[in-house]
Amino acid sequence: MKALMKTTKVATPATIEKKWLLIDAEGLVVGRLASIVANILRGKHKPSFTPFMDCGDNVIIVNAGKVHFTGKKLKDKIYYKHTGYAGGLKEITAGKVLEGRFPERVLEKAVERMIPRGPLGRQQMRNLRIFAGAEHDHTAQNPEVLDVASMNRKNKVGA
Repeated sequence: MKALMKTTKVATPATIEKKWLLIDAEGLVVGRLASIVANILRGKHKPSFTPFMDCGDNVIIVNAGKVHFTGKKLKDKIYYKHTGYAGGLKEITAGKVLEGRFPERVLEKAVERMIPRGPLGRQQMRNLRIFAGAEHDHTAQNPEVLDVASMNRKNKVGA
């Protein structure tokens, strides 16, 4: 009698199915939204998740300029960057980034820091499209709307 073989299925590029998801970020908490988006980009919500393959979905986020922080993070959270010159450490608060030219960078950095570093992480970040306003140019992909606010009452500020 043969022994029962227990094997794990490994996703291959031919078996991976990618969907397009649309998320409206208006009024959502940055960290909670970023962790949900990072899991979707990695593909951890799928039963066919393979850690070394890009099996996540494509995510479109609109109204990224209208996200919220909890507590005093809007004025206390500081983003750092270095110019490359001696003494060139620059800092900016989260509130100033949201008021500036590119408010979508707050959400982009939050998701980017939850994705593994390396070639696979960079490939997964290419599947993320963030728009500060309500319009996006990916209507041809027919994205499914994902309501993050209804997943948990803490995902939305003031709910």
